This record gives sequence, C-alpha cells and structure tokens, in this order.
Amino acid sequence: MTAVGFEPFFDKESVLLILGSFPSVMSRAEGFYYGNPQNRFWKTVCGYFGESAPKTVDEKKAFLKRRKIALWDVVTSCEIDGSKDASIREERVADLPALLKKSKIKTIFCNGNKSYELLEREFPALINITQKLSSTSPANPRFTAEAWFKALDEVFL
Repeated sequence: MTAVGFEPFFDKESVLLILGSFPSVMSRAEGFYYGNPQNRFWKTVCGYFGESAPKTVDEKKAFLKRRKIALWDVVTSCEIDGSKDASIREERVADLPALLKKSKIKTIFCNGNKSYELLEREFPALINITQKLSSTSPANPRFTAEAWFKALDEVFL
C-alpha cells in the first residue's frame, strides 16, 4: 500500500527549508512533521532560538511561521516498511523548484542521509544551497545538536 506524506509547510516569507525523507508512522498519525516525541527535531530547532518545544501542531506551525522555516519531505509518496528510510521504494519526489519559486528560501537543510541522497539524485542544481545534517531521528546515535546550531547560525545570524 502506498503511503502519502504531507504538503509542504511554508509561506512566501520562508527563508530556510528543512527537508526530511518521509514522515514516520507517528508523524503520519499526528498529521504533521516530526510527530515522534523521541525525535530531537523540535527540541533542537526551538532550543536554538531559546524556545521550548511546542506541544501541539498549531504551536509547531506558529513557531515555524514566526521563524521563517519551511518543512517538507523529499518523498511525497512511497512504499515503506514502518518508518525505515532504507525501505523506501516506488517513491515520488517533491517538486522542490516550484516551492522555491513561491518563497524566499535560499538554504536547504537535509535532515539525514536519505533526504540528501534523494535531493542530490533528483535536483543536483540545488546542492550548492544545501547542507546535509545528521538526522534528528531517535534511531541515529551520532546526532549532535551543535552541528545543527552551527548551520542555523549561518542562516539566522
């Protein structure tokens, strides 16, 4: 059965796109990005701005809009086993160039290897504005918030 991801969350003032691979089972159940409470995404990005992680989807959306951050996944639909990136197959990819035209996005952060590999394969012209960061997934033992903070400094300082 084909799983379907989310529409991009952005507005015309967005300056940074954080690009995941595909929503986890928990995120799909919640109906918004990074819905697994063990995922370090919200704690890290909100922590960078000195804010606590939002609890509700509406609070998450308000944070993103206030901070001019867009979220999307490079895969919009696919066959997948649970939440495992390695099992993604029969994927359809996002139309990233169309999103960039509708906003002020000048930088893309790939949240993990899979999103970067797919972006590099499908949109090689975007590599020059893209940074690959360690996945915030709880399954990634090598995650460091410091790398995210350094990358965020390059956009927001």
